[in-house]
Amino acid sequence: MAQRVKEVSAEYTYVTSADVSVTEAKRTALERARLQALADEFGTTVSQTNTTQIKNTSGGKSSLDFLSLGSSEVKGEWLHDTRQPEYEIKFEDNNLIVHVTVSGKAREIVSAAVDISAFILRNGKERKFESEEFKDGDDLYLLFKSPVAGYVAVYLVDDAKTAYCLLPYSGDDDGQQPVEAGREYVFFDSGKAPEPELAAITDELTMTCSKAMEHNEVYIIFSSIPFVKAMDGRADERLPRSLSADDFHRWLTKNRVKDKNMVVVNRLIKVTK
Repeated sequence: MAQRVKEVSAEYTYVTSADVSVTEAKRTALERARLQALADEFGTTVSQTNTTQIKNTSGGKSSLDFLSLGSSEVKGEWLHDTRQPEYEIKFEDNNLIVHVTVSGKAREIVSAAVDISAFILRNGKERKFESEEFKDGDDLYLLFKSPVAGYVAVYLVDDAKTAYCLLPYSGDDDGQQPVEAGREYVFFDSGKAPEPELAAITDELTMTCSKAMEHNEVYIIFSSIPFVKAMDGRADERLPRSLSADDFHRWLTKNRVKDKNMVVVNRLIKVTK
C-alpha cells in the first residue's frame, strides 16, 4: 500500500557569493527548503561518517547544516508543491541572499529504495565522462544500471517550463523502456543499443543553448512495476516529444503516490554557449 501523504512546509535562507547566478541560487535554496521540510516532519538518518549537524530549535524543529546532507539521508520524499515557492532576493556585502518559503505534499520513506546507478555523460560513454556542465553542441548520454529488473523513463525540463521525454524514445510505441537486472546500459547512442530493433529508433541527443546560459533539470525515473510515459506530443520534428512542465509534474506525482517502488533521480545540468 502507498504511504500516507502529508502536507509539509518550511523556510530557508541561502547565502552565497554575488557571482553566483540568481537562477542557480534559487534552485539551491529551493532544494534545501524542501529537505528542511522533510527533516522537520520525518526526521533524518545520520551515519558515523556523515558530517551533517542537527541542532534543536524551539517548537521541536531541527536546524540542519546542509554541507553534506543529501535527500537519501532524509526519511521522507517530496512529491509536489501545493503552492508556488515564494522568494525574497537581496544583495548585501557582496553576498547574494535568497529566502524561500515552500509548501507541498510529501511521504515518509519506510523502506530502502532500489539503489539504481544513473550518470549523465558529456561527449563520452564511460563513467569518467560524467558532467553537469555542457556547451552548445555537446552530446549527452546516460549510463544506467539497476540491481533489479524494471522500467526506466527520462525527462528533461528546460528554462521555458517544457518537459521533453528523452526515454522511451520518440519512435517507441509501447511507452515503456524495460531494463534487465544487473545490466549496464548507455542510452542515447544507437551503437550501444541492447537490441537491434532499439538501435533503429534510438534518439541521439545534442545539447543546444540559445542564451549565454541555460539550466535544465533531468529526471531519471525507475520502478520495478510497469508504468507508461506521460501523454505528450511533437511540436518540432527536430526535438523530442514534449508536454508542459506542470502536466509532467502532475503525471509524476500521480505515479509516485500510487507506486512506493518508484525511484526518481533529479540532476541539474548547465548549458553554455
